[in-house]
Amino acid sequence: MVSRIEHVDVLIVGAGISGIGAAVHLQKHCPQRSFLILEGRAAIGGTWDLFRYPGIRSDSDMYTLGFNFKPWTQGKAIADGGAILEYLDETVTEYGLADRLRFDHKVSEAAWDSATARWTLRVQHAGEELQLTCNFLYMCSGYYDFNAGYTPDFPGREKFAGQFVHPQHWPEGLDYRGKRVLVIGSGATAMTLVPNMAREAREVVMLQRSPTYVVSRPATDRLANRLRRYLPAMLAYQLIRWRNVLLQMFFFNIARLRPEKFSDRLLGMVRQEVGAEAVAKHFTPSYRPWQQRLCLVPDSDLFKAIRAGKARMVTDQIETFTPEGIRLQSGEQLNADIIVSATGLKLLLLGGMQLSVDGRAVDLADTFAYKGMMFSGVPNMAVAFGYTNASWTLKADLTSEYVCRLLNHMQAQHKTVVTPQLADPGMQPMPWLDFTSGYVARARDRLPKQGMHLPWRLYQNYIKDLLLLRFSKLEDGVLRFSKPVDADTSRPAV
Repeated sequence: MVSRIEHVDVLIVGAGISGIGAAVHLQKHCPQRSFLILEGRAAIGGTWDLFRYPGIRSDSDMYTLGFNFKPWTQGKAIADGGAILEYLDETVTEYGLADRLRFDHKVSEAAWDSATARWTLRVQHAGEELQLTCNFLYMCSGYYDFNAGYTPDFPGREKFAGQFVHPQHWPEGLDYRGKRVLVIGSGATAMTLVPNMAREAREVVMLQRSPTYVVSRPATDRLANRLRRYLPAMLAYQLIRWRNVLLQMFFFNIARLRPEKFSDRLLGMVRQEVGAEAVAKHFTPSYRPWQQRLCLVPDSDLFKAIRAGKARMVTDQIETFTPEGIRLQSGEQLNADIIVSATGLKLLLLGGMQLSVDGRAVDLADTFAYKGMMFSGVPNMAVAFGYTNASWTLKADLTSEYVCRLLNHMQAQHKTVVTPQLADPGMQPMPWLDFTSGYVARARDRLPKQGMHLPWRLYQNYIKDLLLLRFSKLEDGVLRFSKPVDADTSRPAV
């Protein structure tokens, strides 16, 4: 039973970094628009509130992961989850967003009606079903399933007598002091867990099927901290932000243009940390740099734990779980009291929400992504989706700015509907994400497509996106602006 219906101009779904940032941009650039933020969980923060495992931290510097309107002023550039939550809490307070937040509001369905130019959202809250309507729907719900992480079908897992944990649902108060811990995985989560758990565990083993490219950098940016002492906070922040953006773009392009040379450089730095033998066994991937995301190791903490004998790497395939731990295909037995399956995420767009337009179900896999944020044939909806080769927030900020430009243009032109229209039905589709990571490969057939040229092409390039989203024409011949006509009065619907 529906208890009430409420209407706003814009509904933001998700109160993580993207959603909080979107709300501030709307407030700053579209002050005449009413909006609410719907969050399915009980707190803001998204990823940074969900994950509670030891050492949870950013894998991007906070000068680019932070918002473009709010300087990051803490000492560490690679920040832990608690510091990021504090930053988001400060943002909510500074911009008076608390009254716009609705917690424990899980959106299950969004239906567009062309006659009224409105979305109707079915929302579950406190055992009731609510309905909210809006003119524009802005999805900031992230890209993965918050309810469950990815765990492979490990043979014999039920035999293991110890504790089995996934980092996405870390047990409160898990005691690993003096215990043997086995972490399965080769990504950022595993490389965060290992050195942090090694401080108190008896032994921590990181078991990986195949190696990942790893790079170390200081957790503290000394130049940024020095600039903040002499310059206004925002000026210092923007200077460091642009320095980091340009450096990242430079190294990414070098990696794509000269992958062998870039790989040699990365492996050479790791070789200085752990030696040639360890690099050959455990740190030499089979893929080219940036075909998957580089793993960041702040202050060489993983390498220090390995050198100190508190952690070790094993590269092998799992044959089966045993009561004591895991037996590998090489025949080696790894005994453990706790096994952590840091095996990745389940990619899920729109938080699993069902989408329909005029009664027709929409499968995003059948659409093309317009500028990486809207979808062909879907009116008045945008999605915040960050970079895979840089900080998420860089793209999320640009997307929010673009949404605000779009809304203001529609108001000025007295239009209420905007729909990306694909004029070339024979456009050759390309994968939306040019990445070989497991979580992307597992979900590729459920993702939208991108096309061969703009505005359907996604370049993963901040400067190109800055020009495209901040300065390009909105009336580009692809976006169709319109307004509904009431069948009875032949007047525009309110």
